[in-house]
Amino acid sequence: MKKVIASILIIVSLFIITGCSYKENNNNNNSNEEIKSVKAIINDKEYIINLEDNATAKSFVEMIPKEYTMSELNGNEKYIYIEKTLPTNSYKPRNINAGDVMLYGNDCLVIFYKSFNTTYSYTKIGHIDDLPNLGNGSINVKFEI
Repeated sequence: MKKVIASILIIVSLFIITGCSYKENNNNNNSNEEIKSVKAIINDKEYIINLEDNATAKSFVEMIPKEYTMSELNGNEKYIYIEKTLPTNSYKPRNINAGDVMLYGNDCLVIFYKSFNTTYSYTKIGHIDDLPNLGNGSINVKFEI
């Protein structure tokens, strides 16, 4: 009888341990949820970048937090060559929309603040809704999760 009770206690203990282990792993998975947006603080004003579901955006998120001074180009975009190459899946969008955050080549991060037509190829990282005209000259941008 003692062997039966001991066996039952061992089995119950194994169920409890297995259940706790499963619950712990489940909680870890929740902390690794996919990030769908990040902050871009441009000249001390906060904007949200809604991220694309692609390898480029995921690699971009892995670089954050990051701060850059982005240069002006063509009266419609700010850009910076970043220190890391990112995976690409470039395409010719034909139309760029104000607020598009793109990768040109594999290491040039671009924020477009005016809409226009283009023949260039980009990989889309995300989009900032209601991005204002960022004006002439460089901007300071902090990217945060």
